[in-house]
Amino acid sequence: MWWFQRGMCFLPAALVIWTAASFVFAYITAVLLKHVDPFVPYISDTGTTAPERCVFGIMLDVSAFLGIATVYVRYKQVEGLTGDDGLRLHRLNRCGLVLGWISSFGMCVVANFQKTTIFSMHLVGAVLTFGVGALYILVQTLMSLYMQPNIHSRTVYLIRLGIGVWTLSSIISMFVSSVIMYTILAGVDVPQKLHWTPGETGYTAHIISTISEWSLAFSFISFFLTYIRDFQKIKLRAEVALENSHLYDWPHGGVFVPHHLKREANESSPLLAGGT
Repeated sequence: MWWFQRGMCFLPAALVIWTAASFVFAYITAVLLKHVDPFVPYISDTGTTAPERCVFGIMLDVSAFLGIATVYVRYKQVEGLTGDDGLRLHRLNRCGLVLGWISSFGMCVVANFQKTTIFSMHLVGAVLTFGVGALYILVQTLMSLYMQPNIHSRTVYLIRLGIGVWTLSSIISMFVSSVIMYTILAGVDVPQKLHWTPGETGYTAHIISTISEWSLAFSFISFFLTYIRDFQKIKLRAEVALENSHLYDWPHGGVFVPHHLKREANESSPLLAGGT
């Protein structure tokens, strides 16, 4: 059995690979078409102009769906591992579910509201994706702290803590450099500026900001790599209980069917409700 066939680990793996491919594909296309500068443009700039923005939007929408599914599976896994005990873990787990879904929704907003079209909505999406996403990482790291050593090792906690520090550092660096850049370029429509010349006013702050954004994006998706081994140990299934043997609003064929003769069917498929 291949590693990605074990449990549900294909979900975080697909999320990371697909999202990284979205960034890289949009970057290559935008550079080849000379829509952006080759040297570290904003990720948003690479998904601003057609045709790359069309593919960028579709691919990030798929990433958002994979994110929602991954966050849900993580929620069900922790729920199953902690049982009825650990009220603190249960609260953090529910909080993580909400934060993860909000972050995934923010990715849809980023994908469908381009920076040069509706900058305010694009900014809201970025804050939801990475700002709320950073809170999600914080919550999951705290859960990892409380779950070791009984449920998983200290190594997992330290790796997630390291990625969390990486994410936080990228956010601070991006925020500070962006504030400096917008202050220096007061009066310039920065969101519409896709090409930069080395040495021009604000160029250094711009480069620091773009590098920080790429660092933030890859730190964020790298966190989900830590789920791969965990997800190898969980399978989910959907249980369907049929209340009748037909779909009419009245007894089938106009003949009353006694309750004891009604057939109840159960089906199961490896998708949605819990089992570890």
